[in-house]
Amino acid sequence: MPPKILTQISSQLAFMISAIVIAIMGVTMIGFGWVPHLSLILAICVLLAIGLFKGLSFDDMQAQMASGVMRGIGAIYLFFFIGLMVAALMMSGAIPTLMYFGFELISPEYYYISAFVLTSIIGIALGSSLTTAATLGVAFIGMSNAFDANVAIAAGAVVSGAFFGDKMSPLSDTCTIASSVVGIDLFEHIRNMMYTTVPAWILTVILFWFFSGQTAGSDLSEVIVLQGQLIESGLVHGYAVLPFIVLVGLAVFRVNAIYTIICTIAVALIITYLHSSPSFGQLGGYLFAGYAPAESLALGEVGGMLSRGGVQSMFFTQAIVILALSLGGLLTALGILPALLSGIKDSLTTSGRAIFAAAMSALSINVLIGEQYLSILLSGTAFRPTFERLNLHPKNLSRTIEDAGTVINPLVPWSVCGVFISQALGVPVLDYLPYAFFCYLSLLLTILFGFTGITISRVKSHESIKTA
Repeated sequence: MPPKILTQISSQLAFMISAIVIAIMGVTMIGFGWVPHLSLILAICVLLAIGLFKGLSFDDMQAQMASGVMRGIGAIYLFFFIGLMVAALMMSGAIPTLMYFGFELISPEYYYISAFVLTSIIGIALGSSLTTAATLGVAFIGMSNAFDANVAIAAGAVVSGAFFGDKMSPLSDTCTIASSVVGIDLFEHIRNMMYTTVPAWILTVILFWFFSGQTAGSDLSEVIVLQGQLIESGLVHGYAVLPFIVLVGLAVFRVNAIYTIICTIAVALIITYLHSSPSFGQLGGYLFAGYAPAESLALGEVGGMLSRGGVQSMFFTQAIVILALSLGGLLTALGILPALLSGIKDSLTTSGRAIFAAAMSALSINVLIGEQYLSILLSGTAFRPTFERLNLHPKNLSRTIEDAGTVINPLVPWSVCGVFISQALGVPVLDYLPYAFFCYLSLLLTILFGFTGITISRVKSHESIKTA
């Protein structure tokens, strides 16, 4: 169940408290260099103090914080399995083999475009931006040094492609949530998103094309050295890509994400024992702490590329997810989020203003809470009556909250996706943010189309809406 509103406050007070929360996180993280966990805990303490001042019991506020966490418990469990999968894909040779053949197939001159296009394709097939970033994204970051590529630009390309897939795939949970929260058919939602998504995708390719040539002069002898080191690791085998095939195949058939990952891990473990024979003690160590090549192997830079994954690598992310969702539950319980949303939605009289307000709402929730699901759910629920009053088709709203909610989350340093991706790729959010072109182009286009009326659909009073 969603968090309950324990008290009512004015929009002005809600705005002031929100500004304080944002200031706390911004100053402590950017100014003092704190990890996001400490900033979130400090913000939670401030909100608890406000709640006690308003006469709310700690038990009631704690219950609503727990309610907020429960809304994201599925993602918290998923992180465990993603950590296991990355370790399994590494020790089986799936990621190393992908890297090896990537050196063969990817042109240095068009490296960034290649990264964007390939992650877009895999992202749609998987329906998960985090899985795409944790697998194919890790491989591209590993190849960046060999091509003398800018790691930040490469990470921006990976993030852009991964979230294109997350946004447009019928397998994506955010895509399903956005269509269901406004009450329309899933595939009608996807078709309507193409109006903003396809131009954003094309513009992103063009922007990455301007960076083409910067890697053309790289020393390909280094690529040969890295390929030799990958071979020396004993992990490169043609059959090692089988776990990836299983992963994509099960996702296409709409198998539950955790079941899909479990099957992928199982296949990866079988592949592992075809070319190596780790003891069960070693296997447990790899799955918990991440795979690490034998110290006796002189793998140079490749050794660091291959030391990834494990349940332990997810603890940082899971902790921040729990704290961020707790903050979201507390902000709702104190009436802050509901007051912010109700304070703006009643004065909206045109499609441009309504779409702009819904987009800014989704964006603000992402910044304030760092959670894309809440940005979609809260904005979709709050603005659905406004869109109905203006006779705007609900698919306009579902597209808006995806363009301003789903794809914006990885651009927020303390967000769920931002923290996960920065940890998985080893690139800070603020480094890749300027190059995640697709993410903010989607936001700009949805606002532009709202004010110009381009692709904005309306409904007549007697027209029925086909629901999912």
